[in-house]
Amino acid sequence: MPLYKSQNLKIYNTLSGEKEIFEPIHEGNVGMYVCGPTVYSNVHLGNVRTFMSFDVIFRYFLHLGYKTRYVRNITDAGHLTDDGNVENDRFVKQSRLEKLEPMEVVQKYTVDFHKVLEKFNFLAPTIEPTATGHIIEQIELIQKLIADGFAYETQGSVYFDVYEYNKKGLNYGELSNRNIDELFANTRDLDGQNEKKNPQDFALWKNASPVHIMRWNSPWGEGFPGWHLECTAMSTKYLGEHFDIHGGGMDLKFPHHECEVAQGKACNGITPVNIWMHTNMLTMNGLRMSKSTGNYILPMELLSGENTFFEKKFQPNVVRFCFLQAHYRSVLDISNEAMIASEKGLNRLLEGVKLIATIQPNTTSSFSVPDWIQSCYAAMNDDFNTPILIANLFEGIRYINLLNDNSASLTSEDLKLFIHSTNTFIFDVLGLKDEKGVENNNEKLEGVVNMLIGMRNEARGNKDFAMSDQIRNQLIALGIQLKDGKEGTTFSIQ
Repeated sequence: MPLYKSQNLKIYNTLSGEKEIFEPIHEGNVGMYVCGPTVYSNVHLGNVRTFMSFDVIFRYFLHLGYKTRYVRNITDAGHLTDDGNVENDRFVKQSRLEKLEPMEVVQKYTVDFHKVLEKFNFLAPTIEPTATGHIIEQIELIQKLIADGFAYETQGSVYFDVYEYNKKGLNYGELSNRNIDELFANTRDLDGQNEKKNPQDFALWKNASPVHIMRWNSPWGEGFPGWHLECTAMSTKYLGEHFDIHGGGMDLKFPHHECEVAQGKACNGITPVNIWMHTNMLTMNGLRMSKSTGNYILPMELLSGENTFFEKKFQPNVVRFCFLQAHYRSVLDISNEAMIASEKGLNRLLEGVKLIATIQPNTTSSFSVPDWIQSCYAAMNDDFNTPILIANLFEGIRYINLLNDNSASLTSEDLKLFIHSTNTFIFDVLGLKDEKGVENNNEKLEGVVNMLIGMRNEARGNKDFAMSDQIRNQLIALGIQLKDGKEGTTFSIQ
């Protein structure tokens, strides 16, 4: 019997504002959609935290035996910062800044995204669709919305009619608890938005100006899709008109997810999603992370130690452990002290895992392994409460130390169950891994490369430039890039 049969999983639903018992639409199956990255720049740590939360949720569903379809999209077109100004297209702006084609920008940062998530031991989603790969589906949805009176075309652009949506007895604002009638009463037409009937209307399709690079043919002329429609098109295609879970960062709740609710209801006549899940924000040293203030760090800068905020580099495992010590709906603050404490805590946890393998069984059990296991499930079943699960795992480490000191005992059967469950929750559910061997290998690699750098410097000092170039080129062939600077030569692994 699958584990989910005996579980009582509760999930906090943003739509209802309450924890609800999870009842899948189709027994034994879970359909989950999570808004993925907008790939016009490097993925930031806040994104990593959000995707890590859903990685654990995905892992837990798999552990419980659910057949899980996890869809996480790539936004590679149409992400406007302002519906009224197509010049705010992030891909076009970055394309001009880097002097690259928009799809070169997309490829560059999609590769970066995957590399970063691989570092943190993420499972790949079941499907990873792109916005540009679903232009036809988006056009078809727009045509349906126009035909049903929920959208209108003007000057080659198409907008969702929020006023008409509400007039038909639907409730735009239900997800974010906004009173749209009050917004209508208290707002005026905005500059640059005179195409819209109402300021609250949002773009489904935008007419492309002659200089706009990203453009597709449509019944309304050449243009490109609005941001919000892509997720409705892709989630509907791969999960159906009604599916179990939709997730993302809390910054997406309004307007992005609010628009998705409206689009789904208008297109299909039903609420598109049973449970809406939103992760909270990541701060650093008690302050919001922002490029403009300088309180900002990229994931790879944290891992490499090339930053001014942290005293050393940290393994991805440590960062993952640090992130999971906070509940996904709580604000998480990272600092040098928090990372050092997480490193110590993780080492203690992993040392306990090693120690338990050396424990010998006894004829009696002095504590209840099933009760401890149930406490671990109770934590995860309470809205995926990873901090409580980690606290229970440390309680398990306390038991291990008692067993090692012969102050406690377990039968052979209970010991096997204890070992199996400890490994399951640490490695399978939380997605942690023992990086001691990896760390040792990295130290050995660093030593060898530094030795070769020394040999290269000696060759350069002797004007043996052929040998110097040979060492550099052979390292490049192995994916190791040397960088000569005023303070010496450093290297990075590509």
